[in-house]
Amino acid sequence: MDASISPTPAHLAPDTKKPLENKFRFATGFALVSILWTIPFCMGSGVLLPQVLSGIKGISAENALGTMNAVSAIFALLANIIFGTLSDISKFKIGKRTPWIVVGGIIGAAGYLLTSHSTSLLWMVIGWCIVQIGINCLIAPAVAVLSDRIPEDVRGTFSALYGAGQIVGMQIGNFIGTFFLTKLNTGMIVGACFFLFSGIITVLVWPREQSAENNTKAVSLKDILQSFVPPTKNCRDFYLALFGRLAFVIGSYMISGYLMLILQRYVGLDVTDAGNAMKLMSVITLVTTILASVLSGPLSDFLHRRKFIVALSCIIIAVGMIALWLMPTTVGVYIYAALAGLGNGCYMSVDQALNVDVLPTPEEAGKDLGILNLSNTIGQALAPVFTTMFIDFSGGYKGVFPVAAAFMLIGTIFIMMIRKVK
Repeated sequence: MDASISPTPAHLAPDTKKPLENKFRFATGFALVSILWTIPFCMGSGVLLPQVLSGIKGISAENALGTMNAVSAIFALLANIIFGTLSDISKFKIGKRTPWIVVGGIIGAAGYLLTSHSTSLLWMVIGWCIVQIGINCLIAPAVAVLSDRIPEDVRGTFSALYGAGQIVGMQIGNFIGTFFLTKLNTGMIVGACFFLFSGIITVLVWPREQSAENNTKAVSLKDILQSFVPPTKNCRDFYLALFGRLAFVIGSYMISGYLMLILQRYVGLDVTDAGNAMKLMSVITLVTTILASVLSGPLSDFLHRRKFIVALSCIIIAVGMIALWLMPTTVGVYIYAALAGLGNGCYMSVDQALNVDVLPTPEEAGKDLGILNLSNTIGQALAPVFTTMFIDFSGGYKGVFPVAAAFMLIGTIFIMMIRKVK
């Protein structure tokens, strides 16, 4: 950042240098952008695809899911950086972030439809790679709006809405997905519709973005290539936040990515009972998530504390994992659902604000937040590796839970090492 440029006061919007207007529209938009892409993503990855893969003879559903997640994560990783960077330098009349958010939803829908009509694992993987490209085309610029347009002193509250939207969308996706366990293709088409309108609805709800025709960000080939280079200065806390989130995502997805299979193969339920249990889990998690999100985001802004809430949330989820480890019953499942909802609600409410606070330079928010979001894609790719590894090692899911809990505690350590944020 140019030293001659004074930072925007904490109570003013960075783009307008005025107090934030249309707070309700911004709040609604941040919640919707998360909900509308996580519903179809979790319908597919958490409920429908495991069931599809379980019906394919000669393959392991766990290994196939791991393959899909690992390969698609490479595309997600590249897409997040590419579209985050492109949205930093774009000069569209309708704004530098808006077009990419809309296009992302459309790409996601196309990939979802391809996945739903695929008859082989190869084409399912290709379709899911396109889904990941679309998701990251949408969320990389959408998350950067926090840095572009939201005042620092209320960023925690808006981050809470974005984070809570993800958890709410996950539970709604799991809930809706269970109704299509016997109509898998129909469920995937419904998911594609959610993707199609996700970006469009978001930009219509948000106040219109300022024109980017006069965007001063350099766009020479050298500058574009340079924009892909990770931060190298004033970035200690940036990387601690990245590794903290990476550990969190690995631990979280080791369990949440396999809930349908855990209910059937660890708890011992049939498909019908597993679907019913998933519905109740979704409701429990939804309620506790909303409760935690409503309290933790505003509390973070009021106390001016971020990392303590993020670290505490990791511990809460770890306790839930240990409860399910010790009680392989529906009671253990519901205890896990309640604590996972509380922990995720706290974490997702504050983590995005913490990430914005540790950015080395606001001028490269799209790129740097894209790099931070790599922890999501890399974590989702590594989680199945660890899950299948410890399934093979322990002869079932029994060995997975303590390892997942350990990752949550490692994430806590990284977050507490951050200095820049209280």
